[in-house]
Amino acid sequence: MKKLHKTTSILVAGVAAALFATGAQALDEAAAKDLMKQNKCTQCHGMDKDKDGPSFKKIAGKFKGKADSESKLLTHLTTAPKVKLSDGSEEEHKIVKTSPAKDEAQIKNMIQYILSL
Repeated sequence: MKKLHKTTSILVAGVAAALFATGAQALDEAAAKDLMKQNKCTQCHGMDKDKDGPSFKKIAGKFKGKADSESKLLTHLTTAPKVKLSDGSEEEHKIVKTSPAKDEAQIKNMIQYILSL
């Protein structure tokens, strides 16, 4: 019985370590904010207050608890969809640019930061 308990403890520890290692990578808040600054995201989006676009906190609230939130935001930030501005006009949302080009990991990090607000 003692051996079974030890084996179970090792198994639980291993699973926990694997989940931690394969789960969402650690959020790099500074890199996310830097990418937002490089792409001038805050010209249209405030952190707490709406500008021409919704605030980042409002975006986070809209997607909270939805399983497909990251993929929807990734598509939004990489395909230049039409968006409605606060004055009712429409324009194409800018595609997020990264260095190196099209680095999805950087964009996903920024998305995770926005969703954490």
